[in-house]
Amino acid sequence: MNIDSYYSTRKNVFERIRDASTATKLLMSLMMACITGIMAQIIIPLPWTPVPITAQTFAVLCSGLFLGKKYGCLSQILYIVLGVAFIPWFGGMTGGLDIFLGSTFGFFIGFVIASYFVGMITEKYAASRSFRKMAITIGIANFALIYIPGLAGLALFMSMQGTPVGIVELLMMGLVPFIAGDIVKILGAASVSKVFLPKD
Repeated sequence: MNIDSYYSTRKNVFERIRDASTATKLLMSLMMACITGIMAQIIIPLPWTPVPITAQTFAVLCSGLFLGKKYGCLSQILYIVLGVAFIPWFGGMTGGLDIFLGSTFGFFIGFVIASYFVGMITEKYAASRSFRKMAITIGIANFALIYIPGLAGLALFMSMQGTPVGIVELLMMGLVPFIAGDIVKILGAASVSKVFLPKD
């Protein structure tokens, strides 16, 4: 495949996804929810925090890239709703309302917000799909839109457990151990944008 053919194919696939029927987009949202659930099983528990390292954030960020703000956001809502209802696909093959409302509650909310944000930028600004600009966009989504509600939720959970934590301890439990892995996921998602998304 020559470079012109690659660019043409990339644009055609992107436009087919964008112009797909509502039923097809709903199915793609469900598929992305499933991918998020699968990625959530790649897990590294940490002994000093109830928040584990997982790979699901990569799927969250990619959902906005491929499905846009509306259906990328929907994919994460489906992931949460189905996980609460009956599919044990939260981290470590868990599920249910008690898990959703636990230590990672804020992160779940952040997933929905981050997917919408990445999708909105991807849809609205074609130039943002370059590696550098998308890395910045995804970095904001990851470190601001996921971690701010995530840390707030973790602080509330610890307080409700009768073990309130200070800001330094909170950051050590919910942010610092994840930074290196998140940078890898951010760069990976930005690479996906560069390879698969058209720039016009």
